[in-house]
Amino acid sequence: SGSPILRLTPPLFRALRLSPAACACAVAVAHHRRVRLWKEEKPRASAMANSASGMAVSDECKHKFQELKAKRSFRFITFKVNENTQQVVVDRVGQPGETYADFTASIPADECRYAVFDFDFVTDENCQKSKIFFISWSPDTSRVRSKMLYASSKDRFKRELDGIQVELQATEPSEMSMDIVKARAL
Repeated sequence: SGSPILRLTPPLFRALRLSPAACACAVAVAHHRRVRLWKEEKPRASAMANSASGMAVSDECKHKFQELKAKRSFRFITFKVNENTQQVVVDRVGQPGETYADFTASIPADECRYAVFDFDFVTDENCQKSKIFFISWSPDTSRVRSKMLYASSKDRFKRELDGIQVELQATEPSEMSMDIVKARAL
């Protein structure tokens, strides 16, 4: 009941180097057990996560983030989607001495970006702490296609950056002001 999984043809016999009888027997057994005669590779988790947006993440993004997280080599990193290569790439890195104002000035007003910022602060108990923020910048003035591309690839990209502690989504500068960052850090 049902069509055969594989049509038996003389070229198939030659390709498999099996006799017609052996080929017919293999197909019958496979059909009876409802298994396929060809190997289907299961997609890797990264390929499955990537399928929604088709967006890859460059190795440089991962390496720069690890340097920010482990060595504190940078204050911030901005990332952009290269639409030609369908890949998230490093846009700009901020040196350790740069401030949050330098970071916000480095983000274009009318283009989407991802960013990570290493925010140092002092708690109410007078303890020095640091948190790594992931910021998704998608201004209302950016192109609709760009906003959709960034929104669909955000989760995949965030998973590649292990160690993010706080996430912010902003569509205008006031949504990522220093007051909001401080409030989210505490």
